[in-house]
Amino acid sequence: MKSLISTLAPLFFSLFCKGEIEQNTSKSLEPQFRLNGKTTQHAFGKAAAIANESTVRLERNGKVIALGAIVDSRGYILTKASSCVGARQAVASDGQSYDIRIRKREEKLDLAIYEMISSNRTFPTVKWNEGQTKKFPAWVLASSIDLSEIRVGVSSGTPRKIGREGGVMGVLLGADGKRNGGIRIAEVVPQAAAYKAGLQNNDVIVKIDGRKVVLRDQVIKLVSNKDPGDLIRVEVERKSKTLTFGVTLGHRSVTFDLFNRNLQMSGPVSKRKDNFPQVLQHDLPLPKEGMGGPVFDLDGGCVGINIARIDRVTIYSLPGELVNRALINLIPEE
Repeated sequence: MKSLISTLAPLFFSLFCKGEIEQNTSKSLEPQFRLNGKTTQHAFGKAAAIANESTVRLERNGKVIALGAIVDSRGYILTKASSCVGARQAVASDGQSYDIRIRKREEKLDLAIYEMISSNRTFPTVKWNEGQTKKFPAWVLASSIDLSEIRVGVSSGTPRKIGREGGVMGVLLGADGKRNGGIRIAEVVPQAAAYKAGLQNNDVIVKIDGRKVVLRDQVIKLVSNKDPGDLIRVEVERKSKTLTFGVTLGHRSVTFDLFNRNLQMSGPVSKRKDNFPQVLQHDLPLPKEGMGGPVFDLDGGCVGINIARIDRVTIYSLPGELVNRALINLIPEE
């Protein structure tokens, strides 16, 4: 035993000292030299400048709600449709603000085209590099939310289709049938959509959006046909009272993985994050308000549009070739 202790003691001491050194180093290292610091920004030089200049912030009541890519020199902006509802201004990296108007939406891809109201017809635009989707893993970058610097990450994983997830209330259904008058809620998942709306254990669901239900399968079908973020009306019987609740549906993966540590640490995710024909996956540290903006390769070529924040280490982007096919019908001819 003494021999084992004497052998391991130097190792534990070494690891302890290493931890102390790393901790002290992190404290002494100035913020400008840490993650995404000045040195990192300079290393990506020209590509960083292109990313910031061809990206805009979309704002509603002075608050950033999404980013957008300038895809036409006349001032047309491509962005994530479900994130930019009510956008009123676009702010460029030079601080110039422009009023904007919606021109067209593409619901299948969750994309929208806005036009900046300006006499300028020489806005800097993204330059597409569609072949990048076949090269992975690869470095990628995108503008930060304030357009003052970039965020850097790695694109990895085979480009793939993301199926439709459908919305959920966040309840476990119990006994059903005409004798019960509907479907009893066995359990409401804490902090899920139903919980926040006010539904409780033992409530009996009798109607969904005005349609009478007596079987579990009826509830599952009606709810799963909706998307996360959609509002449904749920009528229940509770202690001889009839109550109606508005439930804004949640994401299945988030609702039933509430105790997953990664998801707990992730923060807000995109309202729509499923049902895409193809995505690129990367780990850029962007908030959900950073969706709709372009993502670039090391040469400053645009390889896609950020379309969904999944969690703290996963973002989906629509690949450039898919986006360009959609742009043919999205940008108005003049």
